[in-house]
Amino acid sequence: MAKLSESFRNIFKIQELRQRIVFTAMLLIVVRFGAHVTLPGVNAKVLSEVMKSQASNTLFGLYDLFVGGAFSNAAIFALGIMPYISASIIIQLLGAVIPYFQKLTKEGEEGRKKITQLTRYGTVIISLLQAWGVSVQLRSMSPAGTPIIPEGVSGFAFHLSTMIVLTAGTIFMMWIGEQITERGIGNGISLIIFIGIIARFPHALLDEYQLVSSGARGLIVELIILVMMVFIVAGIVLVTQATRRIPVQYAKRVVGRKIYGGVTQYIPIRVNTAGVMPIIFAQAIMFIPNTILTFFPDNELLQSVAGYLSYTSITYSIAYGLMIIFFTYFYTAVAFNPKDVAETMQKQGGFIPGIRPGNHTSDFIDNILTKITLPGSIFLAIVAILPALMIRLGVTSNFASFFGGTSLLIVVGVGLDTLQQIESHLLMRHYDGFMKAGKMKSRRM
Repeated sequence: MAKLSESFRNIFKIQELRQRIVFTAMLLIVVRFGAHVTLPGVNAKVLSEVMKSQASNTLFGLYDLFVGGAFSNAAIFALGIMPYISASIIIQLLGAVIPYFQKLTKEGEEGRKKITQLTRYGTVIISLLQAWGVSVQLRSMSPAGTPIIPEGVSGFAFHLSTMIVLTAGTIFMMWIGEQITERGIGNGISLIIFIGIIARFPHALLDEYQLVSSGARGLIVELIILVMMVFIVAGIVLVTQATRRIPVQYAKRVVGRKIYGGVTQYIPIRVNTAGVMPIIFAQAIMFIPNTILTFFPDNELLQSVAGYLSYTSITYSIAYGLMIIFFTYFYTAVAFNPKDVAETMQKQGGFIPGIRPGNHTSDFIDNILTKITLPGSIFLAIVAILPALMIRLGVTSNFASFFGGTSLLIVVGVGLDTLQQIESHLLMRHYDGFMKAGKMKSRRM
């Protein structure tokens, strides 16, 4: 405990790190503020009553979890950062099949700037479409004869203003995410989702407390659920940190088949190289069909289709799980290229013992990566669909969504990534980090 408090004190001794953390915290406060500013023309009181009875166990309820309650508040940040993530997925998929985008990925910094610009354009288009769906949904809500949109508000004016405000809100959040990544600490986009989930933590605890205090759930059952969640968290941490190390030998001098003065290093390959991105990608894709279906609230056929895509349906769970497995492999291939690793290794005079350099080394690394990614992807899929199962077993949606599956994976993953960045700043300046057991010895200049 003393070591942990000392690490926190060390953070504020480093001026650059202190400034980065304060800058990040200020921008995240802006994000939370925008989640409570209601759209123009919306009756916030009536909307609150409607949202208490609707969308708790639906896909829109899960969407609301990602944006920290902004969706149920019909806030200016109701779309969150999900349109940007959807656009990023589309661009990355195009990069795998279309030569033009493949060329951009190989053009270095200039290509990266073009891809970023195209992603921004895609974000605007997707935001406009989703904002239109939100405006149609709000317009169609009329609980007990009291419309959410007061009479006298023009339909066209409301749709237009909602599309403009929500799109502008998403673009602003995208800019905030980029600023956090560049000038703050951690990945800005991931932290925006992270803070939205964390904001629901008090509500989840309150729901569980009310169930136990009212006698609707026994204390023993509650303790069992909490213990299960602890084991799930421990499993997530272990999987996200687990690695397979491949030995690489670098020879100082080679005479014939003998190696003199060889140095052995290791290439760490993580079981979950993709991190939380497959979850975010898959979730963004799963939001699209339901968004489209909101455009047709009076169509019985399409609403019956929406039933098969509801958050707690078996169809949704299967499609969601398979999509997570696919995106785990896809993002792993983007983040870790065995061919590039093999070429770099060969240029530096390194080789894997018993494996010929070049294509054989690339195939060997790719084979190991494929094998260890499979159990990691299946684990991610199982944990991600746990909330739907828990809801069907009677657990409240707030508690299930926060402590199980997607939200928990994001919280743990983003938390560890951010902590590792803080750790690197501390270690560079010879301070003890959060994850290091022993103390670093000071270097003498």
